[in-house]
This record gives sequence, C-alpha cells and structure tokens, in this order.
Amino acid sequence: MAEKDSVFKGKVKHQGPFGFKDFYEFLFGVFMDEGFNVFESKYEEVNKGNSKDIHINWEAIKNVSKYFQFKIEIEYLILRMEKIKIKKDGQEISTESGSLEIKFKAVLIKDPDSEWDNTFMKKLREIYDKHIIRSRIEEHEEELSEKINEIISIMKSYLAIEGQHNW
Repeated sequence: MAEKDSVFKGKVKHQGPFGFKDFYEFLFGVFMDEGFNVFESKYEEVNKGNSKDIHINWEAIKNVSKYFQFKIEIEYLILRMEKIKIKKDGQEISTESGSLEIKFKAVLIKDPDSEWDNTFMKKLREIYDKHIIRSRIEEHEEELSEKINEIISIMKSYLAIEGQHNW
C-alpha cells in the first residue's frame, strides 16, 4: 500500500464579491499549469431562494517519479452565494457574492502503484526510505510545501484577500 506523508494543511477564507465561474476556471488552470491532473470528485449545489450553497471537492495529482506523487486535496465551501451587480471601471457588471472557504491538504505519496506491497518489500522500503533516500523525500516534501504555498499566494492575489492558514 502506498505511504502518505502529510505536508500541508490550511485554508483561505473570503467574504464578499467574487466571480465564481472565473475563479473556478482560474484556480483549475493554475493547477494544470503546475503540471497537476485535476479531478472533481464532488459538486453539490443547494438552492436557497435567492442564494445557494456549493460544496466542491477536487484532487490534484502530479507524478513526480515512479516512486513519488504529489496529491493536493481541495475542498470549496461556498455559502449564501448570490448574484449581485457592482461597478467596475465605470461599468455595472454582474458577479457573485458570498462566503468562500477553501481548504487544502497536500500529501507526498511514496510508491503510489503499491509495487513494494508484500511483507518483505515493506521492510525493504522502510530501510530504503529511512537510510537511502531520506534526503530525496525531504526535498520532495519541501518542493510540495513550496508549490502549495505558491498556489495559495496566486489564489489570494486573484481574490485580493488575506488568507488564514492552519499549520
């Protein structure tokens, strides 16, 4: 079975106007530009009169090598999203407003194809991980941590917000 090392957990909150469709496509594009394959495992919308709540789960996966894989779980929770009109550059435009919370969890997966899965190979993998490639594991954990922080910074810049992290 693949081994997973948790590298990052955090969230970003935003209250107010944001263009949902544009933001969704922008964030999807950021992950794709960084070499991740993005899979939407959940999209749930609940209409509540003039507003709606949306819950979305993504998995972003990037194969780093045969032995390493980056996986970032993204969970959107949008509450009380409603259509609004705002003035932008002197013109009135339609957009959305609501409470947006996005949670991120990044893990480094070792042996994603479970090739080291029998009893003997598991023991060998422990030795391999602890003594032979320990520095490479640490490098990949640092790279993934830097990557998720970069993506969050890009996202915050897009929303022009200050985020909240839970380390």
